[in-house]
Order: sequence, then structure tokens, then C-alpha cells
Amino acid sequence: MITSLLVANRGEIARRVFRTCRTLGIATVAVYADPDAGARHVREADTAVRLPGAAPADTYLRADLLVRAALDAGADAVHPGYGFLSESADFAQAVLDAGLRWIGPPPAAIAAMGSKTAAKRLMAAAGVPVLEVGPHPTEADLPLLVKAAAGGGGRGMRVVRTLAELPDALAAARAEAAAAFGDDEVFCEPYLPTGRHLEVQLLADAHGTVWAVGDRDCSLQRRHQKVIEEAPAPGLAPELRARLHAAAVAAARAVGYQGAGTAEFLLAPDGRLAFLEMNTRLQVEHPVTECVTGLDLVALQLAVAEGEQLPADPPPVRGCAIEARLYAEDPARDWQPATGPLHLLELPGTDVEFATLPSPAGLRLDAGAGAGDQVTVHYDPMLAKAVAWAPTRTAAARRLADALARARLHGPTTNRDLLVRALRHPDFLAGRVHTALLADHHAELTAPDDKSTPLAALAAALADAADRRGPLRELPSGWRNLPSQPQTKRYRAADGTEYDVHYRLTRDGLRADDHPDVQLLHSTPESVDLAIGPLRRRYRIARYGDQVFVDAPTEHHTLTAVDRHPAPTAPLAPGTLLAPMPGTVVRIDARPGERVTTGQVLLSIEAMKMEHRVTAPADGTLTDLPATLGRQVETGTVLAVVRPDH
Repeated sequence: MITSLLVANRGEIARRVFRTCRTLGIATVAVYADPDAGARHVREADTAVRLPGAAPADTYLRADLLVRAALDAGADAVHPGYGFLSESADFAQAVLDAGLRWIGPPPAAIAAMGSKTAAKRLMAAAGVPVLEVGPHPTEADLPLLVKAAAGGGGRGMRVVRTLAELPDALAAARAEAAAAFGDDEVFCEPYLPTGRHLEVQLLADAHGTVWAVGDRDCSLQRRHQKVIEEAPAPGLAPELRARLHAAAVAAARAVGYQGAGTAEFLLAPDGRLAFLEMNTRLQVEHPVTECVTGLDLVALQLAVAEGEQLPADPPPVRGCAIEARLYAEDPARDWQPATGPLHLLELPGTDVEFATLPSPAGLRLDAGAGAGDQVTVHYDPMLAKAVAWAPTRTAAARRLADALARARLHGPTTNRDLLVRALRHPDFLAGRVHTALLADHHAELTAPDDKSTPLAALAAALADAADRRGPLRELPSGWRNLPSQPQTKRYRAADGTEYDVHYRLTRDGLRADDHPDVQLLHSTPESVDLAIGPLRRRYRIARYGDQVFVDAPTEHHTLTAVDRHPAPTAPLAPGTLLAPMPGTVVRIDARPGERVTTGQVLLSIEAMKMEHRVTAPADGTLTDLPATLGRQVETGTVLAVVRPDH
């Protein structure tokens, strides 16, 4: 019997496993790297063990440290979570060799599926359909997808549309795979840009029972990483669904699988079904399966590890569940990750986290971070997963979109607006989903909605005035029956646009010079009520330093108070490229003095487990390259200077 469990992971998945452990009466042990010293999973565990250092390679990827932590803390079992060493056969074997119980499949099954290239050969031998490209791709094979043989999460992937791009794509994929997984093996397969990404949740015991616990569609992706997932997969014919489940069960039986795992498939537009890979662990998107089945997959993982036998068949699927991954990133700026303090993360209707079933409102929130936490460059930018369940797919999409639209998120930029728009997009609602949907509609999904920003800036200015001299509905002391001078405040929106707010107090109340139809009804430092013609709107205001967050019910603005008379700063030379985020320089592709063309990659920065390319802004000459390989840079650091031709 398991009495104490160490989770060899961090953040949301560690908290998720701890939730089930508390329900079952199992003591919990957390591990943490130095940046996670104050993290929620550390605070919630019964015991926590420090892994000295910051980089994953020195902490969460050190099997020896993790095993030692379990032994020192008196744990008798280890749950790997997802990511990091969750699919390492060597780590699983080390856990077993230390006399601990491993919450996962046998090391031999992990090894068999650990390399995507070896797994494809094994699946082909078992009669499972696969996608293949020969060792020397030709024009006929294009477009190609270069993939890392180990790991997942979209890392180590590159799309190749011409053979000339292949060498650079292979090199970049190898570098990213080596950094993320410690294994630089890559391979190529056909790239189907409008295919669907389907998967089957598997659960198997040591007595020969293998469950196909329903299916999921994970086609909405960015950079080959999932963003929105749902269960069951929409629009599958019964015959196709039966083939999908049968292929997944065959894959599990071929390797003697035990525990929870996922078989992933690609569905081509012409109906072909092909095996992609098997994740020998719990998936990030497992909550949607829990919501439609009522199962606690973590509890079942523990039961299987203790030798229990599963019933003959899994429970039936009921209704539909949709999950959206909330990332600290800016979709409008090439998905650039964002860092900094998270002041508030509030999703209405999700007062209980990690419930197997959603709350009565049909909502569930699995969060790794919350108010007061710091979003750093060291780890994946996912803040939380929001899940909605409803009897129908349309109702679930509506419920999730509304909850996200009403969420209050104060801190780094997030992909919240893109998620809301995607969930409301006609193609998504009609079930016309595929892996290129977000890319195809990127412009409309990320278009700025700045029509309401001027009123938000006015509300911010009035709240600031109320904070400084009391409610504006009361005339300030010294008021005279003469026109007052206008008060002016300047704010910068998230897209860089600056707004000047001009207002004055008269005997009839507020006059906003730029909004003659607006009337102030009430104001405090935290809220402002405005009448806009016949409409009444309440704004909730929160200030953190010079940053101001303005929330109406489904409308949100991040503003920065700007000094209208700033001190002069030295101008940057034209063509100066600054670091868009903190990170590490992992590749340099150009040299000072070299002629470069618009869009040419000059160097790459690794941050939040993803590689981000810095490109030339124009045709010209690379005159300066202060960046050096391996250098840690902060936001705004000068990386390169390109002198434009014109």
C-alpha cells in the first residue's frame, strides 16, 4: 500500500496529483528548484525537498537527485507527472532499483515507445498504420515535419517546405531537442497541415485488461503544441471511432502496457488514420476525459500500481468537455512568452480546483500559479487549464468562452482573448477543426480590439483622481463657479498605443473633453460607474505600480501610466534589435559585417522551454553583434544592430 508519494515534477501537475493523494489519505512530497522555492505545489505538500539550481538540467531532469529526495523524505512511491523525466525508462528503472514504487508503465514499455522512430517500427509490425518518409527525402515527400525522437510538447519540431530548408531545420530541431530532452535524435515524416490530431486515453492493469477510455481531439495548436482540447472528438463516424480505439488498444498490448497512457493519431483529410506516438504518462489534457467519464485517472494510476484489477469495461462517455490552456504569452507577437508577477488569476465559477467532475456551473480550473506568484523564464508558460463540461459541445464551448471572457487576469500578457475568439469561431463551432486552424485565422484571432480602450483609460484616470482627492461626485474644495482647467492623464495600451485623457469638473459634474456623451455616476479608487448615452457600465480598477488593469464584465485592458514629460533618453540606432524577453542565447547564425536580408535569422534565444528566433528587420549589414553564445540576457538587452540599406 502506498503511504507517501513524491511527485517528480512541479506546478499544475504536482498540485493535481496532490489533490488525489489528499482524498486517498496519502502523504505528499514535493521537489523544487530554486526559482520554485515559494511555488504553490511546494506550499501544499506535506514535505518538500530542494533541488539546488535553476536550470531543469540541474534539477527536475536529475534522476539521481529525485530518487535521493524520495528516499530522504521517506516516500514509498514516485509519480513522474508529465514532461521532464516522465517518459524516461532509465528514471523509471532507477526508481524501482531504489525499492520505490513507480507510478507508470514498466520501463520496458517506456523504452519501446520512448523513441518515436523505434515506436513507429514496432507499431507497423503490430499492424497499426503509420506515417513514414525514407532516409533521404525528395521533393515528392514535401512538405515535411522534422520532429524530435524523444519528448513532446511541440519542442524540437520544424516544418520544411523546400529541401533547401532541411539542413537548417534539422540543426535547429536537434539543438532544441537536446536542450529539452537531453537527446538530439530527430526524424522526418509527412506534414499534413490540415490533418486532425486525435488521441485515445488508455488505461491498463497487470491482469491483461486494457481500456480505451474515450477519445479526444487536440487539433487546435500553436507551434505544434496543443492549445484547446476536447472529449469526445467531434464528428467521427462510429466505424472510424471503433478503428481508432482498436488501434490504440493494439498499440498498448504490443508493448505490455500498464498504467495510464495516450496513443496519438493523425487523421488525414482523406480519412487515412496514422499512428503518431504514444505518451507513456498522464497527458496535460486528461481533465476532459475525467469530466466526461467521472473517473479520477490519478487515483486509477495509483490503484493499478498497487496491483488492483480494472473492471472489464470503462464507464460510458457523457456530454462534452473542452479544455483551454491559459499561457503567459502574446499570440500577436509570434507567441512571445511573458514573464513577471501574477497579481490575480480569477475565473468565475471555479471555486474548487482539480475536482474530478466540474463544479455545478460546469467549470473546472487546474492552475499551477496564482496571485502573488512569479512567472519566470525557466519553465513552460502555461498558467492554468480551464475546463467546461456541458451536455452538448456547443453548450460547453459557450460556457468556457464566457468564463474566460469574464476572468480577471492581472500580470503578464496571456492568450486569453485568442482562446475566447477561437472557441466562438464558426469553424470551431461547426467541428471543422484541424491543426492549421489557428495559423489560418491568426490575424482575426489576434486583431486588437481598441474601440473601447479610450473609455477604459478614462475610467483609470477617474479612479486615480478618486484615490487622490475623494469621490469625484463631490466637488473638490476650493471649487469656483468658473470653468476648470482640464486634468490630463496619459496611458499606454498593451499594443503600444498611447491615449491622452482630458476631463474637467463643472457645476454639472464631469465633462470628458473626448467623450461628451459620458456621465460619471460614481467613482472610487477601485471602481468607476459611467453612463455612456443610455448605457451604464461599471469598470473595476486595480493598480500595481504604474500598471493599471481595467475590467468590465467581459472587457479587459492593461494600461501603463505614462509620464507626459519624461526625461530624455539616448536614441537607439536604426536597426537595433533588443531582447524581447529574458532568456539564453542558444544559436548565432550570422557574423558582424555580414550582409543580411529581411527575415533572415540572426540568432535564437531559449526561454520557457521554447526557442525564439531573432530576425533581420530589413535588408542591410549586420554592424554589431553584442550577443554571445550561452549569454543570459534580460528584456531590452541589445542583441544586434542591422544598418538598413535605405
